[in-house]
Amino acid sequence: MIDFSITDEQKALRELARDFAKNEMIPKAEHHDHTGEYPKEILKKAFDVGLMNMHIPAEYGGAGLGVLDELIASEELFYGCSGMATAILANNLALAPVLLGADDYVMKKFIQPMSENFTLAAYAVTEPGAGSDVAGIRTTAKRVGDEYIINGSKMWITNAGHADWFFVLAKTDPNAGHKGMTGFIVDAKTPGIIIGKKEKNMGQRCSDTRGVTFEDVKVPKENMIGKEGEGFKIAMGAFDQTRPAVAIGAVGVARAALDHSIRYANTRNAFGKPISVNQGVSFMIAEMARDIEAGRLLCWQSAWLIDNGYRNTYQASIAKVFCADMAMRVTTDAVQIFGGYGFNEEYPVEKLMRDAKIFQIYEGTSQIQRVIISKFLNDGVGIETPNA
Repeated sequence: MIDFSITDEQKALRELARDFAKNEMIPKAEHHDHTGEYPKEILKKAFDVGLMNMHIPAEYGGAGLGVLDELIASEELFYGCSGMATAILANNLALAPVLLGADDYVMKKFIQPMSENFTLAAYAVTEPGAGSDVAGIRTTAKRVGDEYIINGSKMWITNAGHADWFFVLAKTDPNAGHKGMTGFIVDAKTPGIIIGKKEKNMGQRCSDTRGVTFEDVKVPKENMIGKEGEGFKIAMGAFDQTRPAVAIGAVGVARAALDHSIRYANTRNAFGKPISVNQGVSFMIAEMARDIEAGRLLCWQSAWLIDNGYRNTYQASIAKVFCADMAMRVTTDAVQIFGGYGFNEEYPVEKLMRDAKIFQIYEGTSQIQRVIISKFLNDGVGIETPNA
């Protein structure tokens, strides 16, 4: 039996996130977009009401929520402001590989305290010369006694300037390709970590994105995530958890653009009538709604699969590429509906268009998602349903 209803608990979570977006994020979104100021106080409020670190297991003090639960909340937060939402939910990306591979020592030392105290984390995998090609990273971790010495540079790391710890992927065996990579938790206060300048990005301007350099950074061997050589598998497995949430973020941005477009089209008159009655505009709005509904269902499907123990790599990539491309198209159409006003910073849709672009780039570009989808199809396993 197929059931698209959500539980009372999920409805309450949606209302919590919706109210938070309305009361805390939307009123301050323009300020943070124009100034690029990191919204730390808003993040602290999100933590206080339970909208951060939702996946931490109950045995370590967390809510133990699933991916679908996160999606229901995330859509509302990204509707409010995607720059703020990216900052709020960046912890989930850093946590994902840790929850997949960490032992009890790491969970108690680094993860359990996050349920009790406001803590920020960052996922440090991308490098200046290795974005989509994760196997091409050059950061190394050399075993010396009971420690690993990490050297290398990371780039485009979200929350880097405010993180309390990093998940770092490094090569412990430079000659073993992707099988020579290992993941570590690295305390941000460790000597040798150099945080770069805040990048001035086109969109999501209040999200803190920086380069991070590791110079002879000593990490206890106990901070290893999983076993030596399992880092690539763990880091890629984390994307099955996080890509649906990024995809739903694109849905939230697109939904905001749709709502602004409807309101504007119903109040803007041309040739003696609202432009919403013109077929050229009304069809654009109808197509926005169509694609937003389709995108949400793709996200929910990929989340349901992983929550119920099925591999969702194929479906998560489809959700990610569809929603990223959809959000770019919808926000562009919103600017078109607003006409000259849409091109002006005093109106909201130009921000949404700038914010939407990153969805086609981070967490695996739209091109990489197509590579993943094609591989599954060529291998003949992409279109199978869980019970087939």
